[in-house]
Amino acid sequence: MASQDMKAAEQTYAGFINLVKWSVPILALITLAVVVAISN
Repeated sequence: MASQDMKAAEQTYAGFINLVKWSVPILALITLAVVVAISN
């Protein structure tokens, strides 16, 4: 029972890390674009 819960938790964590790994650079690019647009 506990080992199944741990496996599910590891999959959830891996998915979360993968999401963060892709979303942070995308958000940084969007933020940079907005800052450049405002400054012009």
